[in-house]
Amino acid sequence: MAREFSVGTDGATLANAAVTLVFLNATAAPNVNLIILRFWASQQGSVTSNQQRVQVETQASVFPTLVSATPRHLKLGDTTNSVLVGGTAGAQGTTGVNASAEGAGTKTTMFGDAFNVLNGYLWSPNTREVIELVPAFAQGLGLFLPAAAASLTNWAMGCNYAEGT
Repeated sequence: MAREFSVGTDGATLANAAVTLVFLNATAAPNVNLIILRFWASQQGSVTSNQQRVQVETQASVFPTLVSATPRHLKLGDTTNSVLVGGTAGAQGTTGVNASAEGAGTKTTMFGDAFNVLNGYLWSPNTREVIELVPAFAQGLGLFLPAAAASLTNWAMGCNYAEGT
């Protein structure tokens, strides 16, 4: 059975700019593939209906500057750590959240969407739509707000992923 992890945060204050919410960068080869199971984002406290654009993107080096976020086990009792570790530079083999700077690396949009901040955003693919990061992929993967959010405080965001072959 694949090992599954979650990386994310809540209660975050976003930069007043376009911002990467969560970012994962695969490990060096040889290693396991990362299978993205879901992304989410929500804002607590706003009572104003507002549409927010969101994108799932890859980014080449130079990566965002992030808040380090250590992957947490989704299968309680699993004592083996993820192949990814928390990191602030978006480097290979790391995860992070809530970028304070986006980095100069080229972003490539895989797909975009929009959500109402009163409802939040959830991308939960069916089995034919999962995103899979292979070891030594030269880019990271992130959930990105391409425009500043109307309300910057009390955001929750994250990504669930499985490690498999």
